[in-house]
Amino acid sequence: MRSRLRLFALVGAVATAVDLSLFLLLARQWSSIVAANVVALVSAATVAYVLNRRLTFKGDPRARWVSNPSLFAGTAVVAGSIDTLVLVLVNPVLALPVTKMVAIGFGAGVRWFMYRWILFTQVRRDLAQRVNRPAPDRPLRLTVVLPAYNEEDRIAATIDAVRQTLKPVLGDGDLEILVVDDGSADDTPAAAERAGARVLRQPVNRGKGAAVRRGVLEARGRSVVFTDADLAYRPELLLTVLDEVEQGWDMVVGSRRHQHTNVLVRARRLRELGGRMVNRLTHLVLLGHFRDTQCGLKGFQADIARIVFERTRIDGFAFDVELFLIAEQDQLSLREIPVSVENRAGSSVRVVADFAALMVDLFRIRRWVGEGVYEPDAGQLKILEERS
Repeated sequence: MRSRLRLFALVGAVATAVDLSLFLLLARQWSSIVAANVVALVSAATVAYVLNRRLTFKGDPRARWVSNPSLFAGTAVVAGSIDTLVLVLVNPVLALPVTKMVAIGFGAGVRWFMYRWILFTQVRRDLAQRVNRPAPDRPLRLTVVLPAYNEEDRIAATIDAVRQTLKPVLGDGDLEILVVDDGSADDTPAAAERAGARVLRQPVNRGKGAAVRRGVLEARGRSVVFTDADLAYRPELLLTVLDEVEQGWDMVVGSRRHQHTNVLVRARRLRELGGRMVNRLTHLVLLGHFRDTQCGLKGFQADIARIVFERTRIDGFAFDVELFLIAEQDQLSLREIPVSVENRAGSSVRVVADFAALMVDLFRIRRWVGEGVYEPDAGQLKILEERS
């Protein structure tokens, strides 16, 4: 991945050098700087396209804009038009080499924004392509993972609500309720066991990401859904997620920003503001322009869940961003659904501290992307290919 980024930067530098040197050469010989600029821009764009396709992104199906000549050409035309306009406007004021460098800078900015917009659109379109896949070979129909930290007072009620809601559709032989105790200081594990859940215990408090990861990797259901132990999302939504997963979606995610979402009890203003800021900042990492990455309701086909969570590293709340990142990278199918939200008192979320930790984790994820951490290994790649 790092070598690819270096190649991409090198190709950009070569294309810029071609653009600048050819323009200066032609501008001295031709009477029209516009004509000289057009020739230089076309030459530079051709060099960039050829080198990126044959070197930087060779054989990479995720290089969406490079593999689509019309998108690349459209972007080059718009950026080139801005470059030429700036050149004409600034030329009377500055020396020609400086003028061209200013124009190159504006053109580069336009290309960057257009590439992002194109990728946003293309990634969302790719993720929306559902593929009919065979059901994974697991003994149970559904595992519901409940990460829990100091939930002694309500974990039994949560387990009972989940069981009673799912009972008309899933018998005891088809349902596993898996509570992952994240190093609670109270009697959460015993309370969950008394309520009939299977319990996994983390020896120390590591974070929601670590708890969900362990639960998903040890789940026995063909479909795996995780939700919050305080049932901020109504348990009926578990059936909605299950139905969507069983229809063939690799990943089903709740969205509090969906146009049909119903907020029954609003969160504190500071928490809402923090959530919106987080979703904006996820654009540093994600291409799909998701409006809500942090919703605590997500479901997967079990084999897809395993190969996704095997690559997550974040123990805190930013693990959700890793899920979307891997879904984009692996070109999984993804379905967003509206949710009914009832924000509960006594949540373990600490707005300021958790927001700061999440920001740090976003930059860690960005670094790991460059290091190729999230690339599938041979075994994971085989599963992806078998299920494509």
